Amino acid sequence: MTIERKRKLLSDHLKETVLDLDKAIVALDYSYNKCCDIGKKTEYDLEEQESFEALTSRFARATDILTQKALKTLFALLQENVKTKIDAANLAEKLELVENADVLLNIRELRNQIAHEYTRQQLNTLFMDTLRYIPDLKIIVQNLEKYIENLIREKKFV
Repeated sequence: MTIERKRKLLSDHLKETVLDLDKAIVALDYSYNKCCDIGKKTEYDLEEQESFEALTSRFARATDILTQKALKTLFALLQENVKTKIDAANLAEKLELVENADVLLNIRELRNQIAHEYTRQQLNTLFMDTLRYIPDLKIIVQNLEKYIENLIREKKFV
């Protein structure tokens, strides 16, 4: 496979991934607004708990699409050899996708906490942390989309 063909495939994959990411953010935003209205409580009824569980699930999905697909594909297009999550976060900061690499690392850590089992006592913290990091996640996605638009405008990839 030629370099041009590989770049075209990666570019197409990145564009599809960004569309998936946009859909995930729309769903996340819906849950975010709903959960912001519910707010912080010591006890949630089943309906409220269901809303927060949808929120955390959507947060984890959007985070996975961002970190496991979009950023990995972008870094491959840029021919960056990123081996660790810390390297990825530092490169994202260098590309000005995030203001601080720690924000992306914290988002990824929260995603991991969501994916693993947690106790009832940890739910409130998990829910509030998710609410706290959603604005940061949305900003990263916006910055990523602007960065990709600039690459397309500069004809660095199709």
